Parts: sequence; C-alpha cells; structure tokens
Amino acid sequence: MRKMIQKIKAYAGGLKKRNRENRPNDGADGGFTFVETLAVLVVTAILASQVGVAVNRLVKKARVVSARNQIEAFKVALNSYYVDCGVFPTDEQGLGALWEKPLLAPVPAGWNGPYTDRTVPVDPWGTPYEYFRQGSALMPVDVPDGLSFAIVCAGEDCVRGGENDIVSWRD
Repeated sequence: MRKMIQKIKAYAGGLKKRNRENRPNDGADGGFTFVETLAVLVVTAILASQVGVAVNRLVKKARVVSARNQIEAFKVALNSYYVDCGVFPTDEQGLGALWEKPLLAPVPAGWNGPYTDRTVPVDPWGTPYEYFRQGSALMPVDVPDGLSFAIVCAGEDCVRGGENDIVSWRD
C-alpha cells in the first residue's frame, strides 16, 4: 500500500511540475503586447473623435437656439418700450435704447426702462444684433410689409444676408 501511495504522489508531483511549465510566466512578461496597446489606443481615438463631432454639432445647434431666444426677448422688450413711449427706437438709438434712455433725438418722454435685465449682448458668434425700424432705408428687403421692426443676427458666417441669418420675422 505504501508503494502505491508513493507512486500516486510521484505521479501527482509530475503533473504539478508539468502544469508549472505550461503556465505563462508570472514575471514581468505578463503585460500587454505593443500591438494590443496600440489597438486600444486606436479604438479610443476613434471613439473620442466621434464624441467631438457630436459635441460640435450640439454646440452649433445651441448657438442658433440661443440667438432665437435672445431675438424673442428683444421683441418682447421692444413692445414694452412701444407701450411706454408710443414709438419704437430709431435705427440710430438701436437696441441700446432698451437698456438706457436714448440721448439721440427723438428722446422719448415716457421711457420707463430698462426693458432688458442687462446690457444688450452680442450674438453667440460675437457680432452685434442689428435692429431696423419700419421705414428705414437699411431695412432688409425680405421683411414682410406691416412689421414695425426687424432684428437680424448674422449667424455663424457673421455676414448679414447669408443663408445662416437668424431673423425676427421667421422661425
């Protein structure tokens, strides 16, 4: 019986030794290969570029929405100005008349502003909004008849008259 136990132990020891030889080295060579690391970096770069494109698209859309909202706020403020003063600001007075009482003639006696909660900002692309009163020689030609004023944001290209314009008379 002892001989049999010794044979079993010898056989089991041999198996352990063989398994150790077949296992990967537990030392410093157990990391990722250069090719595996490179593949992970390429996949990460592709995913990051897709996220960048999506974020850029959302930022562009947010700028357009911001400009539309600001124009709507100007329209409300201009109508409040009209109720108090009986006229809309002149082209020369512009949207600044919503924040501080105009100094240029005709100075409205009923001005009860400010009609906005802060100074008139520039559009999301950094250019000023353009304001035109009915009858102005500078009024854009595509403004429908009967509108008392027009507000134009030049849009992404920063040039009035392009297809990127955001205007008060269209959605």
